[in-house]
Amino acid sequence: MNVTSAAPAKKAYQASAWHFVALLGGNAALAFGPWFVRVADTGPVSAGFWRLALPIPLIAFLAWRERSGAPIDRRLLWLAAIAGVFFAVDLASWHIGIEMTRLGNAVLFGNSGSVILMLWGLVALRRKPLPREGLAVLAALSGAAILLGRSLEISPTSVIGDLFCLFAGLCYAFYLLPAQRARATLGAWTVLLLVCCVAAPIMLAMAFAMGEPILPGAAGWSPVVGLAVSSQLIGQGLLVFALRHFPPLVIGMALLTQPAIAASVGWVAFGELLTVMDMAGMALLAGALALARSAPPPKLA
Repeated sequence: MNVTSAAPAKKAYQASAWHFVALLGGNAALAFGPWFVRVADTGPVSAGFWRLALPIPLIAFLAWRERSGAPIDRRLLWLAAIAGVFFAVDLASWHIGIEMTRLGNAVLFGNSGSVILMLWGLVALRRKPLPREGLAVLAALSGAAILLGRSLEISPTSVIGDLFCLFAGLCYAFYLLPAQRARATLGAWTVLLLVCCVAAPIMLAMAFAMGEPILPGAAGWSPVVGLAVSSQLIGQGLLVFALRHFPPLVIGMALLTQPAIAASVGWVAFGELLTVMDMAGMALLAGALALARSAPPPKLA
């Protein structure tokens, strides 16, 4: 899962080849996150804690470079704190779901916040959906129904995993709403630092409450370090560099590389074979995500 914001409705975008490489590279790095969660021998929530906690020193340095020195408004701090709470619940639910369902499903359902944000925007603007928005909702519902049905054929556990990832997508949408508002003034790295500082201790408390192992065991530190580097540093860093240079539709299309890569990793590493129906459901849901990203951004005020 990625931390992105909707682009302005009208803007002149100027992207170089490096920006495009960064956009694809960031999505590819994020797609490997579920594999690191699977191979880590901490608990899934504990892995999320390490994903947030380990990069904090470097993120703090980048936030310091980004800041102008002006004091931070208390209201913006509250917005970032609220975003951090939702991000903690999002990551915890998503990581639990990753352990229970296929990697391709986990990435698609975990990114369903794009569709939820689009629906929120329609409610906030009090208007009927445009044809592409109606098509996105129909495709999302159809794709989700196919994937949930296929998971039920595999085992009830897979369906529960899908539902955990869907709930993570809901929390991700509610994370983005305050995060976008705070990011507009504070900057991407500053908000990410504040979110990590709020979400990490919450995830640690959740891991303790669930009785998960916190420290890595026989597998060592490589999986949790890899998770932190791929998802929180490389993935987030490349997207922070690239996103402002592309319109939402291009961002939405680039997002489709995540489930494709995750499904390929699931097939190679865990033997998660996809049927024609699986691919049809993924294509519908992935198309819905791309259409949702191209919709007008929701009002956050």
